[in-house]
Amino acid sequence: MTVPLPKDRRALKPREVSRPDFRPRPLPRRDALTDDGPTSTAAEAPADMKVISRTSTRGLDGFAFFVANLQTGFGPFLAVYFTQAKWTQSDIGFALTVGSLVSLLGQVPGGAFVDAVRSRRFAAGFSVVAIALSAFALAMWPNFLVVLLAMAAHSAASCILTPAIAAISIGLVGHARAGERLGRNASFSALGNAVAAAGMGACGYYFSNDAVFYLTAALMVPTLIALSRIRADEIEPPARTRATESIPAPRRDAGLRALLTNRALLCFGACMTLFFLANAAMLPLVGSMLTLRASETATALIAACIVVPQVVLALSAPAVGRAAERWGRRPLLLIGFAALPIRGLLFAYVDSPELLVAIQVFDGVSAAVFGVMVPLVVSDATRKTGHFNLALGAVGTAMGIGAALSTSLAGIMADRLGSHTAFLGLAIVGFAAFALVALIMPETRHAPEP
Repeated sequence: MTVPLPKDRRALKPREVSRPDFRPRPLPRRDALTDDGPTSTAAEAPADMKVISRTSTRGLDGFAFFVANLQTGFGPFLAVYFTQAKWTQSDIGFALTVGSLVSLLGQVPGGAFVDAVRSRRFAAGFSVVAIALSAFALAMWPNFLVVLLAMAAHSAASCILTPAIAAISIGLVGHARAGERLGRNASFSALGNAVAAAGMGACGYYFSNDAVFYLTAALMVPTLIALSRIRADEIEPPARTRATESIPAPRRDAGLRALLTNRALLCFGACMTLFFLANAAMLPLVGSMLTLRASETATALIAACIVVPQVVLALSAPAVGRAAERWGRRPLLLIGFAALPIRGLLFAYVDSPELLVAIQVFDGVSAAVFGVMVPLVVSDATRKTGHFNLALGAVGTAMGIGAALSTSLAGIMADRLGSHTAFLGLAIVGFAAFALVALIMPETRHAPEP
């Protein structure tokens, strides 16, 4: 049977309708995955969520690990080294204060240098070489003048290295995952400190204290290898950041004004000054006490005092980074500050070397909090201003003021009034820091961007 065609053939013309696109979408590349789970693809990621390669992730992990190895050689082992060389507590405090004063004066220029230099990796590598040469000089020429120059060179290099690592980290992952990345950095740094402390403690025990500094200098090689694995093209340059965030380039003369009018940054700097005024001298004082009471095992006990907080830091720092994104910064800051006066009081009333080592758990709590919170709070307070490294240097200067005063004042108190009084005084200052955070420190976490 034949069906007659309609007069208006257009009635049966197929309608043009939009059809869904059933073509498969590409899955995220294997190298775009991290241990925290798969990241978004470049097309689907939020504005400040970036995709980075596994090579760069592992490179930054290794760099944080080996940098901590380098810095461990300039920690409490110096107090053991100086005490066995028959230095007084005042002389030890003066030598440590020289390094702290260089840190005090070099933080802001160090941050400005990182802002000005084109390659963050170059700035970090330059600092690593300077620190290694300082350790080598301490081992080869251990006289008073060389010690002062080596401490000054180490502190100046650290003023560049700290903001360089923070800039590389945030440049790789963006602000959205900065807490997680900084927590990961702190975890690998803690592992590096623990491994280095154990290795250097063994070197000091079985060989000599000089071997500690030779080992520190040799660690320059794996540190630079790890740095070379971070891909430079994945570190977001400042110009691109400003273009993405649609903000003008910051003027140089506006930097100091921006810092002085930033309430959150000023509050945080004041709190950190008091914290380091109480904290910086505690472990050197413990090192001197252990050396006088158990000189044969002092190096091993100091190594244990370093390993215990680093284990706590390694286990808890990633959780701190995640908690900072869920709970905010202020609750975690209160926890970190509260651990300090408790630690000082226990040091004042405990004599057993084994218990002195166990008390260092509280140092691990504070270290886990501040290893993540210092760059993260500064990043919050300066977001979209273009002054991150400058502000980080300014906060570092505040911390340097506290550290510089801490070692000298604690050394004088220990010589004249005894270690018990010195620890009590540091505990009182630590409680004042906690009270200041509770009273004036605002929450700095920004609401997540869509």
